[in-house]
Formats: sequence, structure tokens, C-alpha cells
Amino acid sequence: MDARLRYATIGDLRALLDRRDVSPVELAAEVTAGLRDEGASLNAVACLLPDRARRDAARAIARLGRGDVGPLTGIPWGAKDLIAVRGAPTSWGVPAYRDRRLPGDATVVRRLGAAGSVLVAKLATVQLAGGWGYRYPDASLTGAARTPWNPDHWAGGSSSGSGAAVAAGLVPFALGSETSGSIVAPAAFCGVTGLRPTLGLVSRAGVMPLSWTLDKVGPLARTARDAYAVLRAIAGADWGDVATLATTFRRLPRGRRPALGGRPKLPEPPPAASLSDLTIGFAPSDFVEAPFPEARAAFGRALEVMQRLDATWVEAAIPPDLPYGAITSLIGAVEGATAHGDLINSPEFETIADPMQRASLRAAREVLAHEYVDALRARQVVQDAFERLFADVDVIVTIARPDGAPRHDDALDVRAASAPDAPPGNRAIVPAGNLAGLPALVIPCGMTTGNLPVALQFVGPPWSEPILVALGDWFQSRTDWHLRRPPAMPA
Repeated sequence: MDARLRYATIGDLRALLDRRDVSPVELAAEVTAGLRDEGASLNAVACLLPDRARRDAARAIARLGRGDVGPLTGIPWGAKDLIAVRGAPTSWGVPAYRDRRLPGDATVVRRLGAAGSVLVAKLATVQLAGGWGYRYPDASLTGAARTPWNPDHWAGGSSSGSGAAVAAGLVPFALGSETSGSIVAPAAFCGVTGLRPTLGLVSRAGVMPLSWTLDKVGPLARTARDAYAVLRAIAGADWGDVATLATTFRRLPRGRRPALGGRPKLPEPPPAASLSDLTIGFAPSDFVEAPFPEARAAFGRALEVMQRLDATWVEAAIPPDLPYGAITSLIGAVEGATAHGDLINSPEFETIADPMQRASLRAAREVLAHEYVDALRARQVVQDAFERLFADVDVIVTIARPDGAPRHDDALDVRAASAPDAPPGNRAIVPAGNLAGLPALVIPCGMTTGNLPVALQFVGPPWSEPILVALGDWFQSRTDWHLRRPPAMPA
């Protein structure tokens, strides 16, 4: 793949396209060839879309010719294989759906098409987005997607194909989805930037449902600015997803309850100078007492860099006594078992590769209604706790994952159970933030002693994506972790 193109940001590619140094057709061909030649070695590609790419690229050329150019015009991208693409296989990672073709594009696909982007591939996913409770990373049609930093290790989460492809320089951005960690984990394990949006900001119409009240679609890209450019293209109300139509809270200054209002638009991130007005919450134990010693030094250095920001820094943490993981698991499992009831009751369900996943989905069909309602009530307690927390701080800075990527053949439940004890701090903020529908930005911040990426995570109140992106951009302007390339990949 052309070295000028491989690790280029969206802005870099925009400049090359605008100068006519490369055409959308040439760029799409280069990216498709790279995915074909190298994507398979990472188990990152579900299928290539060369015909779709040529059509999209031809439309991008026409737009360039008439001056109808936006940030994403002519930029190639890949879609997680939960996202419907008209006429292309959409398998959800499941053998029973290997050759299934859906009749229409998902809303996010249509919106990126309207922005002039060029869709080149479907990217690998864990079967049924991992719902609910897979044990091994290879629970996928393609096998375990590998992080290009060390192909013996997993790319992380059900958006693992998207994370691996961006990290390897095979696409400049991809879409993933998150129910509880599937954007955060691959961004962290692959050393890329991931942006989980506020629940209801991005339509899920045409995207496989796992949990109607938890699922979110968001970008993985090289930089915070790149991810935000993609988010601005896909965000907005859609009659196909009622979550995007609901009346939402508009946040008022700290200390006052938010008032009902219309959905805020996505403005440019605030200037760096305004970040000094923020109050940033953090738990020191997340960084200096991180449970895995091989990552501790990297997290400590990242916090030192962040604290050079002339903002108000205060200690703050989510309540330690709430069962965030258990609440998320019960809600997600019940909603997933409902969404996929026909498959669970069919003979094809036995083609789901992971026995633990089959057992958990079947068990979720037996959960009593009052248990589900109790979990929803507990979720409200979590949301209320965040409302109190964000009355005092504007954003929480913490770690994305406490360690580097696990080996691709590790049993995930055994690994989780064997993790060293550590003070709670904000360690549970991934399930907690998903329960509250909060946005999160994940950016690479260092390496473990085993040369695997680790990442910071910024979490804010609903609709705070511009502030999160501004903070991420501030950090990335002062570090080069987002520019580093996996040692096994070509320059």
C-alpha cells in the first residue's frame, strides 16, 4: 500500500484528494488491495466491497468536479459486520447468516454516503456482538481478530475487526458499536482513537440489535479530530430509531438541574484556551495503583501529561457500591435474548461457536419480568449518581482498560477473574457509563512493558462530545502515541 496513504489522517487524505495527487478511485483501490492482502492475516475483514467502492468513488469524483466537497468526500471506510449494507453479506459473525444479504443500507451507511465517503469493506465482529457472555475471542466467523501490535494478541471487543483495520493502516476510519465496551476495548488494545456517542445521538436503524437501551454506534479512527468528523456526519434524528427522537436534556451550568430541550447540534470543539475553565475529575488510584504492573508506568506518565492542562483538577469517582456489571449484564442479556429469540429457538442456534454464549442467551430467556424491571430501576440509580457527579465536574479522566490486549486464545472469564485487586476508583466506568448512556473518548497514551498499547478514557455528561474531543486533541497535540505504527506492519 502506498506509504503516503497508509497511516494518513482524514485531513491528510483530504489534502491529497483536493490537490488531485490521488483520485478517490485510486485511493479506494489502494485500500481494497491492502485489506485483501493483509486484512485476512489479522482476521479483520468479513468481506470486501469492490463494486460498492467503485460506485462510491465515482460519485466522489463527480462531487470533487463540481466543488461539492466535505471533510469525508472520497475518504474510504469500513463497516462493522453488524451494519446493513445493501446487497452485501451481513452475517453478524454467525454461521447461519454467512450468506445473508439485506435489502437496504443502515442509516449510518446512507449518511456517510451522503457525506461522500467510500465504503470498501465489512469488518469482522464477534458473533452477535458477543451477546451475552462469550468466553473466547475466536467466537466469530473469521476467528479472533488480532491487534497488529502483536498478532498473538486479541484486537478486543466485538468491534475488533474495525479496531485492527484502523490500527494496521488498512482504513482511515471504521464504524463499530458498543453495548458495554466494544468501542472502548478495541480502541485501547489497538492503539487507535474511539468515540462512543451519547445514547440516541446516532441512529441504529439497520444495525443488529443486541440491547435496545444500551447499543450505540460510533467511529474508530486515527485521531480525536478524525473521529469527530465522522460523528458529525452520522449524528442526528432518524425516524428509524426512536431513541434519536426522544426529547433530551440540555445541560445548564454546574449545580443546576438540566432543563428539557431539543437535541443540541454538534459544534466545532471548543478552543484549547477554554479548557482551562473545566473542572476535571479523576481517581489517582486508577493511574498509580493500576492492577497490572506492566501498564502502571504508562498510565502514570499519561496522567502527568494531562495535568499540565491548566484546568481545575479534583478527585472524583463513581460510587463503589453499585453492581454496575451485574445490572448491565442482566439488561443486556434479556434484551439480547429477546432480539434474537427466533435464532435461539431454531436449530441454527447450535452453530453459535461459544457454548458459554449459547448458555447465557438461553438462560436470559428465563429471567422473570420483575428481575428485569428491578435492573431498570437500578439503572436509574446509576444515572442519578452520574447526575450528582457531573454537578461538580465537567468530565472524568480515567484509564480505558487496565492492561494491554490479552492473547487471542485466552479464556476471557478466567482472565477477568484472575485480575489483581485494585482500589475501585473509576474502574467500573465502562459498564456504568453505558448504563447512563454517556459519551466516551478513548485515545492511546502509552505502551505496556510488553509493547502493547494502553489508553486514556474521557467520559462526560450527555452531549459533551465536543469537550471530550477538545481534551483528546489537546493530549494528542502534545504526544505522539496516536502517530506510532505497529512494528510488524509496513511503513
